[in-house]
Amino acid sequence: RTMSDEEYYDEEEVEEEEEEGEEEEEEYEEEEKTNPDERKSARSAMSEGDGNFLKARQEAKKGELDEQLREYINEWRKQRSKEEEELKRLKEKQSKRKEIRAEQEKALAQQKKEEEERIRHVESEKKAKEAEEKRKRLEEAEKKRQMMMQAQKDKQNAGGGGASAGGGGKRTDGGMGNVGDARREMTKTKEQLEEEKKISLSIRIKPLELDGMYEVELKTKAGELWETIVRLETEKYDLQERQKRQDYDLKELKERQKQQLRQKAMKKGLDPEALTGKYPPKIRMYSKYERRTDTRTYEDRKKLYEGGWEILYCEFLEKDWKLKFEDFSQHAKAKLPKWFGERPGKKAGEPDSPEDEDEGVVEVAPAQEEEPDEEEEEEEEEEEEEEEEEEE
Repeated sequence: RTMSDEEYYDEEEVEEEEEEGEEEEEEYEEEEKTNPDERKSARSAMSEGDGNFLKARQEAKKGELDEQLREYINEWRKQRSKEEEELKRLKEKQSKRKEIRAEQEKALAQQKKEEEERIRHVESEKKAKEAEEKRKRLEEAEKKRQMMMQAQKDKQNAGGGGASAGGGGKRTDGGMGNVGDARREMTKTKEQLEEEKKISLSIRIKPLELDGMYEVELKTKAGELWETIVRLETEKYDLQERQKRQDYDLKELKERQKQQLRQKAMKKGLDPEALTGKYPPKIRMYSKYERRTDTRTYEDRKKLYEGGWEILYCEFLEKDWKLKFEDFSQHAKAKLPKWFGERPGKKAGEPDSPEDEDEGVVEVAPAQEEEPDEEEEEEEEEEEEEEEEEEE
């Protein structure tokens, strides 16, 4: 909490009065010690004078404090007025700066707008110039086309054979002479083609000037328009027929290509339709347990699906049985020992065999066909899995 000036000076006055009172008491005590009788008599006189003196002194100090406070208040008012003037000056400066900035922004916006207008004007002029050049170029191309068609028509009329000459004209028009022009036409965007179409139509379709024409002139004009319609319809029909012929040729070429690819796939042992698809054929592995390609031809694999697998499996079992039988027949023949004095295999009621017969070599009867061991079972399982994969 801050202390005001009046409170501060009041506290100083109280401290000074307390110090003065302490000094007077000390002097009074010393005088009482030295002259107690005189002091008693003088005490009454001094008490009245001290009271008046203290009052006057307090009034003087109060007047000084009031004067200091007035000075402080006046100084504070002057300082406050200076601060207000400075604040007012800064506000005026800020308002002027805002006005200057607004003018500068306005000037910049105007300059930017003028620059955009200039750029737009330059671009429009450039586009108009390009359109004019394109129109001139298309006009020249149209003139050349008209001249060529006129020369072709004159040639047909001069040849006399309308059908044969027409067929020759179709053959000359059928091939694309300039491949570069065709590629450029294919790479054009839809907007460019639309623009060229509009320009070409504006060149070909000329405005009709019918003002001031009489009946005879209107009839001749109508005849010219009819001839133009007939000529354009003829050209349209020729182009449609040419497109149909080209589509048929493309279809025939694709079919020939498919036939060649089928023959190629058959030679490689693949499915006939393996090379005719969009993607190349998958590499067929002989087995999922062996990392080697299947070199069997398509005919061989086809026979397996048609029942050849059972024949192969039977041949494999027959061969395996023969090998096992040969191994078994090559085993050594051994004597059968007596079991607790009895011949093995003796039936009840049979006589005992002589010693010679017991000691004789008893041939071991050939065992029946043994069941395939675990390896054969695994091979069979692998073959069945291969069959399933091929069927899929």
